[in-house]
Amino acid sequence: MAQKKFTLTEADIPEKWYNIVADMPNKPLPPLHPGTKEPIGPEMLAPLFPMELIKQEVTSEKWVDIPEEVRDIYKIWRPTPMFRAYGLEKLLDTPAKIYYKYEGVSPAGSHKPNTAVPQAFYNKQAGVKRITTETGAGQWGSALSFACQLFGIECEVYMVKASYDSKPYRKIMMNTWGASVYPSPSNRTEAGKKILAGDPDSPGSLGIAISEAVELAFQDENTKYALGSVLNHVLMHQTVIGLEAIKQLEQAGDFPDIIVAPFGGGSNFAGIAFPFLRFNLDEGKKIRCIAAEPASCPKLTRGVFRYDLGDTVGMTPLLPMYTLGHNFIPAPIHAGGLRYHGAGAIVSQLLKDGLIEAQALKQLECFEAGIKFARTEGIIPAPEATHAIATAIREAERAKEEGVSKTILFNLCGHGHFDMGAYEQYLSGKLVEHEVTQEEILASLAELDTPVIA
Repeated sequence: MAQKKFTLTEADIPEKWYNIVADMPNKPLPPLHPGTKEPIGPEMLAPLFPMELIKQEVTSEKWVDIPEEVRDIYKIWRPTPMFRAYGLEKLLDTPAKIYYKYEGVSPAGSHKPNTAVPQAFYNKQAGVKRITTETGAGQWGSALSFACQLFGIECEVYMVKASYDSKPYRKIMMNTWGASVYPSPSNRTEAGKKILAGDPDSPGSLGIAISEAVELAFQDENTKYALGSVLNHVLMHQTVIGLEAIKQLEQAGDFPDIIVAPFGGGSNFAGIAFPFLRFNLDEGKKIRCIAAEPASCPKLTRGVFRYDLGDTVGMTPLLPMYTLGHNFIPAPIHAGGLRYHGAGAIVSQLLKDGLIEAQALKQLECFEAGIKFARTEGIIPAPEATHAIATAIREAERAKEEGVSKTILFNLCGHGHFDMGAYEQYLSGKLVEHEVTQEEILASLAELDTPVIA
């Protein structure tokens, strides 16, 4: 049997991030001011982000240097391993070769520190004392708490209430790294109070939590805001995943036909897919890149492409995105990190141009896939990661039906050690299926008064 695990050395940690904007045939449309509807300048972002991150957000340079201080911290867990899933291949009896890049070896247990560390680094350089943020299932909040502790920055996290209640150990993890964590919506902000006044039992959403964190950043010049997905600089930081995977597949003597990753706002998908999409854009390769989203929050597969707010209350710029509407409240599924109403501008433009694909999956299919993976490969995946596994299984079974060999690579973005409650529900037959209705989507979209994109 060929080598199952493909490892690199510290010297293989990328020295530069890849910025796909440089290669895109159609660049993302500019963000707009929520009031004037005119393109915004750095001055609107300055209260939220340090200037170095703003520069990365708008740059068209193809390669951006990774600071040595960041690379040194990356060495704690990077390079991350890549495996060939022989056990899963055998179970599926497929001619497809299945590889997965495993990001669960990071201190926070997911891919999120890849951007949390550089964001904390640039904030520290700018003299920032406190960073506020939101988190869904807790992976991003955990990652930023870890990163802020390394740089001596105070961290305040607004955690979607549905996840705050169902994932207490993620909260404790953040507290252990020194962060303050609050259920969102909360009574600590005007945005939270407004939501609670209309719905005291609101399960929360990433959009609401973003509103709370942004509001606090605007109020204090020593406080900045950090986002774990969606924005251009965040997606770029994650490309260390795919850049490493390219080298590991060279070790395997292989090259992917299909790339798969879970999709919430875009960081997970961008991290592994964008470096491979470069081969499509630069060299005419035909790699299929599939974003796997939940059927309960299907912005890519059932949303509309238009300008929309990144948050619920309306404190962020308008972004060109595939969206279900910023007031959309997803069902409280266990894949909390995928419960976001919109997609990042870069990913949205790539989808609009037909350069990537998207699939929506129901919760039960995903957990079934997660169980198969755990029993064949040994790693219990996060609920978010099961969306990629289920999609990879679909493609492997399709290859079997067609009698063709395909090479599939997916991002196993994190482990599920804090999600045992979800697995218990699935194994006991208590996990509830959910798929959003067209009526619910149309009702949410009808509330939009943001600019339509021609």
